[in-house]
Amino acid sequence: MNEVKPPQFSKQDEQFMRRAIELAQNAESEGEVPVGAILVRGNDIIAEGWNRCIGGHDATAHAEIQVLRKAGQSLQNYRLLDTTLYVTLEPCPMCAGALLHSRVKRIVFGAPDLKAGAAGTVLDLFSSQAAYHFADVESGLLEQECREQLQAFFKRRRKEQKELKRLQKEAQLKGD
Repeated sequence: MNEVKPPQFSKQDEQFMRRAIELAQNAESEGEVPVGAILVRGNDIIAEGWNRCIGGHDATAHAEIQVLRKAGQSLQNYRLLDTTLYVTLEPCPMCAGALLHSRVKRIVFGAPDLKAGAAGTVLDLFSSQAAYHFADVESGLLEQECREQLQAFFKRRRKEQKELKRLQKEAQLKGD
């Protein structure tokens, strides 16, 4: 069974997560939920990605899936042995399944996903008896920064939606 390890992160881990946070900013600038991810082998970044579901009209275009697709093409293999994925938000069940299938060795995430986290928060697919591969999962790397990035995005989005509703109501009243 997989066991969530207490955080003991290196400076290199922190640098890679900071890069994932930068990539999450790319997602936000495209109107996407700000989640960024990178896949690393040793000291080398193999692939980078960020959420692109909305713009790509693709429910599977999460940051982790973007990274797995790019890494598979780059390495010409879907098995991504001896790699580490850094992602700003805990993987959902879809991404957890893809990470297991691709044989990523280590998953490091920043913020827990209280609604759909599948790496120990809501579910733990990485330690499931049904899993055919086990990965080391470590959580909490730069958690506050990752969480704040997501919270700021959703706070701004709620404010924008509220303003849009106000403008629509105002236009409707003028039209009556």
